[in-house]
Amino acid sequence: MSTLAVPGQAPPAASPAPRLLDQLRQRLRYLHYSLRTERAYVLWVKAFVRFHGLRHPRDMGAPEVESFLSHLANDGGVSTSTQRQALSALLFLYRQVLGQTLPWMDDIARPVPRRRLPVVLSVDEVQKVLCALPPEHRLFGQLLYGTGLRLLEGLRLRVKDIDFAHRTLIVRSGKGDKDRAVMLPESLQELLREQLARGHVLWQTDVLKGCAGVELPAALARKYPRAPQSWAWFWVFPQARHSTDPRSGEVRRHHAQEQAFQRAFKQALQSAGIAKPASPHTLRHCFATHLLQAGYDIRTVQALLGHADVKTTMVYTHVLKVGGAAVRSPLDALQALLAASATSVVMGPLPAQRSSAR
Repeated sequence: MSTLAVPGQAPPAASPAPRLLDQLRQRLRYLHYSLRTERAYVLWVKAFVRFHGLRHPRDMGAPEVESFLSHLANDGGVSTSTQRQALSALLFLYRQVLGQTLPWMDDIARPVPRRRLPVVLSVDEVQKVLCALPPEHRLFGQLLYGTGLRLLEGLRLRVKDIDFAHRTLIVRSGKGDKDRAVMLPESLQELLREQLARGHVLWQTDVLKGCAGVELPAALARKYPRAPQSWAWFWVFPQARHSTDPRSGEVRRHHAQEQAFQRAFKQALQSAGIAKPASPHTLRHCFATHLLQAGYDIRTVQALLGHADVKTTMVYTHVLKVGGAAVRSPLDALQALLAASATSVVMGPLPAQRSSAR
């Protein structure tokens, strides 16, 4: 509704247009991008503008974008995935915020990702790492290995996502904003019940103190205003302390921080004496590889991992082809021949049979 001008008075001043970064944040939130993606895109747009002397992106185009990406690769030494993320942030800025759809956006050179084999631990190594984890992190590590969840998927589990009766975990809004169901390891059921009992104490304390409750995805908090305070939506792995929501500014209880488990996992690797460059995501690789080694078909593993394309899951079959699961090295055959030859030299020639006739 427009404001009418009053005779004898100056017209009301128009509200200033939001800054570019504020427009970027608003558009990302409107399209329900995650907070992590929002922060990353804002940082890349800032870096892009600063690299070109604070010029407005509207006055720049393909040459400036490509020179920035070249700077990241040649001077910054960033990985291909990081370079592609920077490009995605800039294309989002031009298309979704500035409203530009230009031919150069499709013609710009894109970094080609390199397919690398995942790091996989043996069953014995997994056992050593899980045993080396501190007690407060061991259950979470077992859950990642036993279900193939990604780190954030495990941390974002809600009480309602655990179905003990059907031995099922429901992963909500996983990668690609997709839901999926995975098995609930029978060996973890009692431990998870104990974890929920400890979490229930924290939930009751928050309810008595009148806290804001946990964060809900998208607009569910407006649709169900009491849901954030309900036990069903509480975190399975809650944070011990309250924190301030970076978007709403409300003080609430968040799920456990990923950095805490990452540090604990790194320390467990060192304690177990494992020199492989593993991370918490390695437990997901181990889950897939060990299932394939046990004889499960590739389509089953694909569904459990939540891969849209079976080609992504096929990388684990390449891991299986390394070592004793495939071709035997010719050196091993040679060593066997050398060992047999050495044995015959030590024993000497067989004695000649004596004639029975004298």
